[in-house]
Amino acid sequence: MQPKSQFQERIKLLMGEEAEQYFEYFRKPLQNFIRCNTLKISPEELKKKLEKKWQIIQPYHEYPEIILVKSGLMPGELGKAVEHLMGYYYIQDVSSMMPPIALDPTETDFVLDITAAPGSKTTQIAARMKNSGLLIANDIRIDRINILASNMERCGVTNTVITREDAVNLCRKLEKRMKFDKILLDTSCSGEGIRDLKTFEIWNPNMIEKFSRQQKRLLAVVLSILKDGGELVYSTCTLTPEENESVIQFALDNFNVKVEEIELPLKSREGINEWRGEKFSSEMKEVHRIYPQDNNSEGFFVAKLRKIGGNR
Repeated sequence: MQPKSQFQERIKLLMGEEAEQYFEYFRKPLQNFIRCNTLKISPEELKKKLEKKWQIIQPYHEYPEIILVKSGLMPGELGKAVEHLMGYYYIQDVSSMMPPIALDPTETDFVLDITAAPGSKTTQIAARMKNSGLLIANDIRIDRINILASNMERCGVTNTVITREDAVNLCRKLEKRMKFDKILLDTSCSGEGIRDLKTFEIWNPNMIEKFSRQQKRLLAVVLSILKDGGELVYSTCTLTPEENESVIQFALDNFNVKVEEIELPLKSREGINEWRGEKFSSEMKEVHRIYPQDNNSEGFFVAKLRKIGGNR
């Protein structure tokens, strides 16, 4: 069976009758969401500026920084606008905004974004921290770090230190030196939630097991630098249970953690109970599966773990 056919069969197994809806939305263009950068401008002020040229709405009352541009746009128009160049907003799909909302960092927190580039979630975290506290943003590739640094400068982020290190090595270096209040682990994945037909072309079933092993290894070391009582948000832009529920189950089985309840403005589904013979904890009812057909967004998985403390 060709990878494309295997991909389609996995989605059908996961979603059942809704699989056709998933594939229908998969082929549609994404909506034009932007996030107001509250480090530089308020949502109200940005709204006034943007309404002079575009039709916009703020679909989530409790999160006015989330803005949907309803007007038809020329290619690259959002990125070329003066408000973007000034750092007043960040072009970001709405589902990508959910992990920092789940993390909910405060102005006094010590926070780590372990795989930070290109910086959409890093700048969002900094904005929610109001440029206070301390945020460490890490990535391994210098080209990605250059983009990260550029985005941070454009957005006026000043509470963040950038590090360039392999994520596992960084955690091992920091383990005996410091602990974090909150950590975002937005990890590399197979990308089944990304609304791009190239997903069909590059998707391969062998990558799923590879990513799952890497994700479990990374989650294990990241938990070692989380304070007792601290919180970690694990997120991916894939829908595969091997990279989502299975990774969270690994944490539950091997570390003193529990899955925390979180509220997100998007419609989402509970985690699944079983996948191909592997059964998952009832705590999966607290994780969030964000499907493209539910919000006309990209697909995402978001889970929040609290470290209870002590050795397992």
